[in-house]
Amino acid sequence: MEGQIWFLPRSLQLSSFQAYKLRVTHLYQLKQHSILVSVGEDEEGINPLVKVWNLEKRDGGNPLCTRIFPAIPGNKPTVVSCLTVHENLNFMAIGFADGSVVLTKGDITRDRHSKTQILHEGSYPVTGLAFRQSGKTTHLFVVTTENIQSYMLSVKDYPHLELDTHGCGLRCSSLSDPSQDLQFIVAGNECVYLYQPDERGPCFAFEGQKLIVHWYRGYLVIVSKDRKTSPKSEFAGNEAQNSDKQVLNVYDLCNKFIAYSSIFDDIVDVLAEWGSLYVLTRDGKIHVLQEKDTQTKLEACKSMLFRKNLFEMAINLAKSHHLDSDGLSEIFRQYGDHLYNKGNHDGAIQQYIRTIGKLEPSYVIRKFLDAQRIHNLTAYLQTLHLQSLANADHTTLLLNCYTKLKDSSKLEEFIKTSESEVRFDVETAIKVLRQAGYYSHAVYLAEKHAHHEWYLKIQLEDIKNYQEALRYIGKLPFDQAESNMKRYGKILMHHVPKETTELLKILCTDYQPAGDNEGPGMLEGKKANSEEFIPVFANNSRELKAFLEHMTEVQADSPQGVYDTLLELRLQNWAHEQDEQIKEKLHSEAVTLLKSGRFKTVFDKALVLCQMHNFKDGVLYLYEQGKLFQQIMHYHMQNEQYKKVIEVCELYGDQEACLWEQALGYFARKEEDCKEYIAAVLKHIENKNLMPPLLVVQTLAHNSTATLSVIKDYLVNKLQKQSRQIEQDEQRIEKYREETTRIRQEIEELKASPKIFQKTKCSICTSALELPSVHFLCGHSFHQHCFESYSESDSECPTCMPENRKVMDMIRAQEQKRDLHDQFQHQLKCSNDGFSVVADYFGRGVFNKLTLITDLPSGKAATTIEAGLQRELLVHTKRST
Repeated sequence: MEGQIWFLPRSLQLSSFQAYKLRVTHLYQLKQHSILVSVGEDEEGINPLVKVWNLEKRDGGNPLCTRIFPAIPGNKPTVVSCLTVHENLNFMAIGFADGSVVLTKGDITRDRHSKTQILHEGSYPVTGLAFRQSGKTTHLFVVTTENIQSYMLSVKDYPHLELDTHGCGLRCSSLSDPSQDLQFIVAGNECVYLYQPDERGPCFAFEGQKLIVHWYRGYLVIVSKDRKTSPKSEFAGNEAQNSDKQVLNVYDLCNKFIAYSSIFDDIVDVLAEWGSLYVLTRDGKIHVLQEKDTQTKLEACKSMLFRKNLFEMAINLAKSHHLDSDGLSEIFRQYGDHLYNKGNHDGAIQQYIRTIGKLEPSYVIRKFLDAQRIHNLTAYLQTLHLQSLANADHTTLLLNCYTKLKDSSKLEEFIKTSESEVRFDVETAIKVLRQAGYYSHAVYLAEKHAHHEWYLKIQLEDIKNYQEALRYIGKLPFDQAESNMKRYGKILMHHVPKETTELLKILCTDYQPAGDNEGPGMLEGKKANSEEFIPVFANNSRELKAFLEHMTEVQADSPQGVYDTLLELRLQNWAHEQDEQIKEKLHSEAVTLLKSGRFKTVFDKALVLCQMHNFKDGVLYLYEQGKLFQQIMHYHMQNEQYKKVIEVCELYGDQEACLWEQALGYFARKEEDCKEYIAAVLKHIENKNLMPPLLVVQTLAHNSTATLSVIKDYLVNKLQKQSRQIEQDEQRIEKYREETTRIRQEIEELKASPKIFQKTKCSICTSALELPSVHFLCGHSFHQHCFESYSESDSECPTCMPENRKVMDMIRAQEQKRDLHDQFQHQLKCSNDGFSVVADYFGRGVFNKLTLITDLPSGKAATTIEAGLQRELLVHTKRST
């Protein structure tokens, strides 16, 4: 009242400066800027001045005054009633007692950047002003003693709207924070009203004459007169409580309860600073109200509200104070327990649903397992799945609930959620639906989520829709199609053989999933091993035959098992067929398959199959391919096919000579008249010299029907040949004796008589022989220069040397081959004349050493004699050679 503005810091050390000469009537401190706007008087009369102070800058120790201008609407002197400034410093509004409102637009701290105009004129004093900023829209609330209006300042011409036809007194209006959507609060004597810029909002029936209204941290602070008897005040002393007092109430509008209430004596104002409320009373005292911490408030409120079963209020209170989810969940649980105990199961389950994610689901599930409450349990489990917090047991329970309620619509809605929204274990759901008999639902779920095994199991074992199961397999990727055909192929073959066979043909040749067409550039198909699917065709030889023949036609490199099975199948069909024409066709097919060359590696197996089914042509063909000529002949012998025996000998006798011997023995054992065949065999034996005559006679001696006339010609011819051979051998022996005698004479002459060289020409150049010359005992003479030019050795005749070397090489070869007994055995076995082979090896001296080693005598004298004999024998052998 003396023109000073006082500052009270947190240290409570007062300071001031002289702002006006007479008095200060209004102050407005901006929250986001160090700007203070004041209204006061510097001279007597009605001449209010507005001053804008920058508290961060100083002018002579005092805050800097950046602007001064008179606060008079037009030329009408009137008293300022209220003041407000926009936080962006672009708007300032001043209300007057005559009902006028002056709006300053622009930078309020500078004269030249702002414009002042009269925004509102009326008959009733302006009691309250408030700016409301919502996005880019700015509103100004104007309240008088009789009405409330809203101006839109972000639009030209500032359109306005009258919100109500009653007003309030000075200091009885305020603007809420965003928790109450920035509503304008007007406190009348009966009610407190809340307003939006375009309409009136809710109202609260707070009785009593309102003196002061403030908004603080979500609370509505009201100071009012109350003549009723009130609780004892902690600030009003010990006087009687029925006198005129002022009541300070702090309301929580969001949760609809009174947070604080107390009685004071003559309150000047209620101020909010430093996180507390300060109550300034007329007696010069400041009372501080400090808000308790959130946890303490909540615990106190909850205990009180729980006792009164006011759970909804407790929940709202906890939410407004941002209680954590664990705390809220505990309130919901207690609320649910309360409703459950009262029998309100529907309400209880709604509260339990709000605990999902915090409260163990089994706590709730156990309460609602009774059949009469199954719909409540279903609702809880549905929400559990929606929040993706259910496990397999919960899924099982929910599906069982659906099936018990027979709620097909809910069941379909549950399982037909999009794949990205699936919040349950699909496999568990399929199992439960299958057990409950909901096969179509289970199949849908299995197909949608690609549980191929379950889909096929239900289709084949429960629904028995074999065609659909086969179609489904045809759409699967190769690996899965292959494995499922191995697993279910026998069942499908039993019920839909033709279609199953067709799918197997595709699977084993060039498989492409049905519907997976990628045009000409599609990926190369995969091939399954056709041999692995042969067991699928058990008891269905017709389809097996079709499958195997298809595989051999389109895939020549099919596994060997395919050809083996096809051969066995054709042989079976041939063996059991009665129709001669069809049997002949089957015979031809079997032979063609055998001649395809696919049984070289499994010769024995094919032979066994042909023998099992008595397939004669196949057996003989395989014998021939395996060079089992003796088996071919024995086969004909068993069937007493004499001509065939002779034919076999003629065909294969050159490759296996013993066939003729066996044929002779076979015919010799026959008691029938086989002279014709014996003669044919003997003729061939004679021509090829296959058997000694004595052995032939011994062989035929077993035949009682064979007479001497059968072998007469054979024996005569044989004896004549041997006679001729003896004569030839005697002549050769005589020749060799004469040659040996001649050579020995030459040797003796060379040893005892001088050698006369009478050659007149060089044996190399054939020119006349001249000295110096070189002569050899063999009778060849050479010029010395010719000898030196052509001779490789000084001691050998160049002319005789090649022949001598051949002889020496032969001798060395014989020496090296003396110990080759394996070769001797082989030649002896394969030769037609074994005696000549033995004689040849005797000539090489192979047996000499063996004889001497084997017959070693024990005595010393004997050893000396044997050593001499060995030397004589070796010398004789070499000379003979």
